This record gives sequence, structure tokens and C-alpha cells, in this order.
Amino acid sequence: MVYLTRREHFNGAHRLYNPAWTTEQNVQVFGKCANAHWHGHNFELFVTVKGTPNPDTGFVINAHDLSRLLKREVVDKLDHKNFNLDVPELQGVLPSIENIVMLIWRWITPHLNGCQLHCIKLIETENIYVEYYGE
Repeated sequence: MVYLTRREHFNGAHRLYNPAWTTEQNVQVFGKCANAHWHGHNFELFVTVKGTPNPDTGFVINAHDLSRLLKREVVDKLDHKNFNLDVPELQGVLPSIENIVMLIWRWITPHLNGCQLHCIKLIETENIYVEYYGE
């Protein structure tokens, strides 16, 4: 099994705020991320696929095809967007990095041919990232 990883970048804003809670509860749990005027991040996305290289190309997947897929299915949908307001799939969902990475998995999976999605790593800050294996 061979693993190939592609890195992409996008910027986005969100607010972590549970409307069922008081403002005080939200600030206690989410801190600055509950800011009523949003806050943003420069996200780094690492998408790893796995498979057996095609004997004709030597590729698990053509890296250019994977890049175009990620641009169309992820970057174009999230880059310079307010996740709370501009992303229909996040309406009514707390746009935590955990929920965002699971959404990205759902967006990518149906479009892969000849390989499988192995892992998505999404870096929110230099100190915080998540990895998701589709479990």
C-alpha cells in the first residue's frame, strides 16, 4: 500500500457559539472563539490517499487530479468564507475544526477513483490540528 499526501491552504472565519447557552457559558467554554464579530484562521489541509500504484502510470492518483479535486470540492467552498454563514452544510452545526474536517471527508470521498481516502489533517493554528480517518 502506498500513501500520497497533498497539501492545500485556505482562509476562513467562524464563531464557536452554542445558541442554547448563555453568553457567559459560551465565553467560558469557547473563550475568544465565541467573539460575536467572528475570528479567522489560515488553515493548512493535508489529504492522504492510499492505494496500489497503477502499473501504467506508477501513480496511486495523479497529483494534479487530486489538486484539482481539492480545489473544487474544498478550497472553493471554504476559502475566504464565514463558515457559520456562507457554508450551507455547516448551517446549524457548530463549525469546530472537528466538524469541518468530517465535512471535508464527505466532500472528497465520492470523487476518488482507484484509491481510498486514508486521512485528513487540518491545521487551524500552529498549536492545534485534527486528524480524521473516517471512523
